[in-house]
Amino acid sequence: MAIVGRYLKKHTEALVKDVGIEAACALTGKSKATLGRYYSDYDEHAERFMPVDAVAALEEAATFPHVTAALAELKGISLEFTETRSNDRSKGGVNSDVIALSQRFGMLMAEYHQSIADGVISATEAKRLLKETLALQKVLIDMKLHLEDEGA
Repeated sequence: MAIVGRYLKKHTEALVKDVGIEAACALTGKSKATLGRYYSDYDEHAERFMPVDAVAALEEAATFPHVTAALAELKGISLEFTETRSNDRSKGGVNSDVIALSQRFGMLMAEYHQSIADGVISATEAKRLLKETLALQKVLIDMKLHLEDEGA
């Protein structure tokens, strides 16, 4: 399977897990098995990807647009969030963001330290690191939005 295909499948899996498998089934009208095939790395599913309408439905319910962000990254595009989201704090502004950023970075470093302790980062540990990295990214996006609001 091509590197791009694997990359998209990993982000598809993150999207489904963000929403939850049962909710993802309800939102897309697909079975657990079908959703699993969309992010399976087995050769027989290498050419199977989630339809765009299903991605859109899941990303609307997700905390982060995993597949859209992956597609943008592949093209060297950065996304800008303009809608208010559930993790968008209206009070506190940049000062709160700096504190949240420090805390999130500390959590990422703690996860990294635990993962690398044996000299190898396993697939499970890599997923936990990815989860922390995405959480850090969300804090940075909130901080960017607050900085843009203060500068406007």
